Amino acid sequence: MRTALAFLSSHLSNLCSHTALSLFFLLTPYSLLCLTSLNHSYIYIYTIFFGRPQYTIHAMAIDCISNIPSMPHEPKKLVFDASVLRFQSHIPKEFIWPDDEKPSANPPELQVPLIDLGGFLSGDPVATMEASRLVREACRQHGFFLVANHGVDAKLVSDAHNYMDNFFELPLCEKQRAQRKFGEDCGYASSFTGRFSTKLPWKETLSLRYSAKNSESKMVEDYVVNKLGDELRQFGRVYQDYCEAMSKLSLGIMEILAISLGVNRAHFKEFFEKNESIMRLNYYPPCQKPDLTLGTGPHCDPTSLTILHQDRVGGLQVFVDNEWRSVSPNSEAFVVNIGDTFMALSNGRFKSCMHRAVVNSQETRKSLAFFLSPAGDKLVAPPAELVNQNSPRVYPDFTWPMLHEFVQKHYRADMNTLQVFSNWVQHRNT
Repeated sequence: MRTALAFLSSHLSNLCSHTALSLFFLLTPYSLLCLTSLNHSYIYIYTIFFGRPQYTIHAMAIDCISNIPSMPHEPKKLVFDASVLRFQSHIPKEFIWPDDEKPSANPPELQVPLIDLGGFLSGDPVATMEASRLVREACRQHGFFLVANHGVDAKLVSDAHNYMDNFFELPLCEKQRAQRKFGEDCGYASSFTGRFSTKLPWKETLSLRYSAKNSESKMVEDYVVNKLGDELRQFGRVYQDYCEAMSKLSLGIMEILAISLGVNRAHFKEFFEKNESIMRLNYYPPCQKPDLTLGTGPHCDPTSLTILHQDRVGGLQVFVDNEWRSVSPNSEAFVVNIGDTFMALSNGRFKSCMHRAVVNSQETRKSLAFFLSPAGDKLVAPPAELVNQNSPRVYPDFTWPMLHEFVQKHYRADMNTLQVFSNWVQHRNT
């Protein structure tokens, strides 16, 4: 019995040192009465009987310790479980956005130019100049345009949408095997519950890191297999192929952007040839109160270029001329928009525009987003042709890892990200 008492006393005392518990013992001939006081406010009573062999006393003591209630003031970690929340008529307050940021009903359509890349890809100089003109007009105004006849296999795009269900319809515990860690840019995220406590987006995402440095690398496929098992290898292979197609397409778009800015046609293509980018699968489940929340909050992309493919369910909105405007889905086209990093590369001539995503009460919305970024050792600075006496430097030199760390650890991306980051860089350099 003495051994059992020593064991129990030692373990309960260790517990008290970590949980602010006060501990009292009352020994009777047949039992040990343990009274614990939590912050001197709550009393819990545990009785251990001595009517069994010593090993049983030992086991019962462990059971008592392991089942002590948690502290009343311990915050519960919010989990976005779409299989449950999609049916709730009262959504958690963390997902309710301020009145001035809630979605508006029936926003007008944004007139986004549709750029036919067929002539550019075939080497037609007239078609290439027309494409660059349309891109220039769009990027000076709001930074959004569509590209069609882009050369990406339609079956690959279809597979990329269909395979999303293979992951997002898994039980939450299975998806969490690929849980995204704080400060990292790849993995599974159920909303942003691990990063923020208010204005949470109504979505799940799976982000996959891609690198064009080694053409033989299967970074995306290997990540999926390592995190989720060999049974999802084909899933990983689909997104490996999709990333490679997006990287190729983005380099073509970079040629058009260079022409539209009047710089060497190959300048930006060469800058991004060894890109280190992110592929993100966005999954927006239905919400019974879509007028109270957002799928993705208002922000400008901190990356260089975003290539987005929407499914047939609409939800993308862009803030232009002080109002929100929608961009309707087009299954045969990609939505392309300028990000903060390219805005800096263009010396502020092309805009990185604020946008968001809304949800609905009936259907799941899915989208595929490829975020192009330069290699980590590339210095983000505009070409000499874009800097002169009339157009001085707008932003300081920086690298993509610097901006990426800033938005991952220090600042929640919004419409002011690039300016706030620039001020931070300049202050750090003084």
